[in-house]
Amino acid sequence: MGKRKRISKDGINNTELITPLNLPSLDVVTDHDLPQPPNRAAWDSKLQYFFMVISYAVGLGNVWRFPYLTQQHGGGAFLIPYFVMLFVEGMPLLYLELAIGQKMRTGSMGVWNRIHPLMGGVGVASCVTSFTVALYYNAIIMWCFYYLFHSFQSPLPWATCPMTTLAPNHTIPVPECDIAGPTSYFWYRKALVISPGIDEIGGINWKMLLCLVFAWLVVFGCICRGIKSSGKVVYFTATFPYIVLTIFFIRGITLKGATDGLVHMFTPKLEKLYDPQCWLDAATQIFYSFGLAFGGLIAFSSYNPSNNNFQRDAILVSLCNWFTAIYACAVIFAILGFKATLMFENCLDHNIDVLLDVYTSYNKSTLSHTVYLEQYSNNLSSISNSTGKVFRHCNLQDDLDKGAEGTGLAFIIFTQAINEFGPSAPFWSFVFFLMLLSLGLGSEFGTIEGVATSLYDLQLFPWMKRRWLVSAVLCGLSCFVGILFVLGSGAYWVALFDAFAGSFPLILIALAETIGITYVYGLDKFAHDIEMMIGFRPNLYWRIVWKVISPLLMACLLIATLFSKFSKPIVYFAYNKINAELEPKLYPWYAGVMCAVLVLFSIMWMPGIALLKKFGILSYDQAKASAANTGGHTSSTAAFVRSGVTINEENDSGHNSDADEVPFIDETITLPIDPTNFFIGDEQDLESKV
Repeated sequence: MGKRKRISKDGINNTELITPLNLPSLDVVTDHDLPQPPNRAAWDSKLQYFFMVISYAVGLGNVWRFPYLTQQHGGGAFLIPYFVMLFVEGMPLLYLELAIGQKMRTGSMGVWNRIHPLMGGVGVASCVTSFTVALYYNAIIMWCFYYLFHSFQSPLPWATCPMTTLAPNHTIPVPECDIAGPTSYFWYRKALVISPGIDEIGGINWKMLLCLVFAWLVVFGCICRGIKSSGKVVYFTATFPYIVLTIFFIRGITLKGATDGLVHMFTPKLEKLYDPQCWLDAATQIFYSFGLAFGGLIAFSSYNPSNNNFQRDAILVSLCNWFTAIYACAVIFAILGFKATLMFENCLDHNIDVLLDVYTSYNKSTLSHTVYLEQYSNNLSSISNSTGKVFRHCNLQDDLDKGAEGTGLAFIIFTQAINEFGPSAPFWSFVFFLMLLSLGLGSEFGTIEGVATSLYDLQLFPWMKRRWLVSAVLCGLSCFVGILFVLGSGAYWVALFDAFAGSFPLILIALAETIGITYVYGLDKFAHDIEMMIGFRPNLYWRIVWKVISPLLMACLLIATLFSKFSKPIVYFAYNKINAELEPKLYPWYAGVMCAVLVLFSIMWMPGIALLKKFGILSYDQAKASAANTGGHTSSTAAFVRSGVTINEENDSGHNSDADEVPFIDETITLPIDPTNFFIGDEQDLESKV
């Protein structure tokens, strides 16, 4: 007879004698009984881990998407649903992912296989979605590098329009640039070399291709050694954006019109709260700004000690993310207020110049802005009818309401405001795009790290034993696919990936995660695991949100996303060179197919792997992706028994372990036991498994 440890429901180990039934003796232990594996990589400090999560969660969306949504949905009114969604969606899901990663001590693939064999596809779906999002996200980083390199010129290349010669001594600005403005012209015609539509390839932009290769080399250099390298870089990527935002805020509030921009931001239009789209956009923004369902947060927390207080981490990271969004929004609106004031004053100057041709008794000193607004601004129609002169419509509020989303805000509107900084414009341009790079690279590291960790954990092929090689193949493949984004039609493909690669799949994955923890794994069991790690159970608020509010909210968000995406023809905005503006176009059929592929390629793994396992086509031994211990290298897999293998507790699946080779696995015990029946913390006896 042999001795084994019986795991009771309350976590107490009771030793008893068992008749082995022709089996060798076996000790079964839980994660809490195991020492930290010596080969498992860990964060150098709690501060390093916290900065990594902050750098991952706080990204470009806080700087260019949140201000746009705030402007579109009534200024301060949008902050109300955003704050509500923070507590009922963002913070609870962040808590859940940090907790389950720290509990299971493995990547996303291993976590969901251990929750239930039929949920193994959730981890694969997270990995695939992270990969597709990382592809186009690095294209945005590529654009930032392009502008950063051009910021060393004085004057900036987008400060003025290029000139064309009509006669030997007569030059005029290029008509297209004169209509669009120098920043818009440089973005579409010089940086992107954009084609008229997604159906016209337009050739390869070689300058942008070099920036793409450089961007992926930077990412590879920072993830090739996992958290041993990216954990150091994160000190810069997490703190530098706040330094730059503070510099821009101090500079911004000293500019003319900055107060108007801030007042416009914080003045609530409460009638917007009756619009369901306002709440939907708030929920979506919270979802993406936290980086939920990508698998990166699970991977990061898996390198923490088992007693780390992840509840406190979730609250601090959530509040920091919310503060960053508000702070960045205030900086952007201060600059936009300055830009709107300049546009308004330029409009007034144009109309005053027209009036000076009519009223010759005036000059520019006597016909000031004040005189014009008091005496002539309301009579322009009658003056125009009587004189035939054409006046512009000047309204500061309309200029404040004009906004641009995403790339338009960063590469057109903000660069236009930077042009007004005078001789110091190149410095401010360099600082601004360096800040965007810090935000973008921090999120990119986390996204691609989640993919690389999962691939290293699988070790399906011998070459996957070397972490640097896994990272090199992943980044090389991504760079090759990224050539699509340096074509003349590349910007349209980035927009397509942005619209379809992450939205629907991520919401579905997060919904599956919440249901998997609360209803499959068991909320009581999950609460008990949390108590074993941090010393107390989650309170009633967390349990209600996990079990009821978050699933219902994400289900509604999922339905609303489907309706908004597919209830009407799918269009994109193409650049018209003649009018120098964007105009809507229908996607060609193959672009529609790509939209479907991006969605289905991510979500098909969840039902696909479940069906393969259900019908016995895919077993744990046939696919390492379905193995609960993802290769048998983490300490948390000691309770899993694989056929023909004993578990070596010192093996470590960490993508960031110091050794390149996989530790030796002793294959001395053969157990005729179905490994799919074993779960961590399962109180059933070994006899019932045999």
